[in-house]
Amino acid sequence: MSNAHIPTADVSSRYFTREHHPENGTLLGFWIYLMSDCFIFAILFASYAVLGRNYAGGPTGAELFDLKLVALNTAFLLLSSITYGFAMLESQKKKLGLTLFWLIVTGLFGLAFLGLELYEFQHLIHEGAGPQRSAFLTSFFALVGTHGLHVTFGCVWLVVLLFQLKKHGLTVENKRRLMCLSMFWHFLDVVWIGVFTFVYLMGVL
Repeated sequence: MSNAHIPTADVSSRYFTREHHPENGTLLGFWIYLMSDCFIFAILFASYAVLGRNYAGGPTGAELFDLKLVALNTAFLLLSSITYGFAMLESQKKKLGLTLFWLIVTGLFGLAFLGLELYEFQHLIHEGAGPQRSAFLTSFFALVGTHGLHVTFGCVWLVVLLFQLKKHGLTVENKRRLMCLSMFWHFLDVVWIGVFTFVYLMGVL
């Protein structure tokens, strides 16, 4: 009795290859990144706490800081956080046009914040209160400048995201990118509240 030929299934059909991206993998990774950023700012705050009263015979915070200007800058950043929240709400409603609009408004507030911060730095340096003047000013420029650099990167990221949304719409990937930038932007707001309170208010009072 001859063995009947039994067709075998193609080996390749037994395996299904697909790109595997954990649902919350990106957000988890981004949370880890934010935690590392927290350490950076914690070190800068600690450095300012140690060096912030070492004026080396130079000007103090009470003599240099313009609280009205800083309060206006704080308002710009806090408003940008609110407008980003509006963008997130519109993205959940799948309204691409309004999402783009609120992101653009957010970017404009971010640029206004950076413009005032650069004006403050230029004014301080013009008055002879540059980062090399004293340990107080070195720690001040390091802390505030690092935060400003983060806002700059956030604005660049925002522009890139605008192009991605315009081209591909509110895809799952773009919504994930929106969420990551939202976490980053609100994190910068929290850090700035610490800067405003610990550096500017305490420096003047």
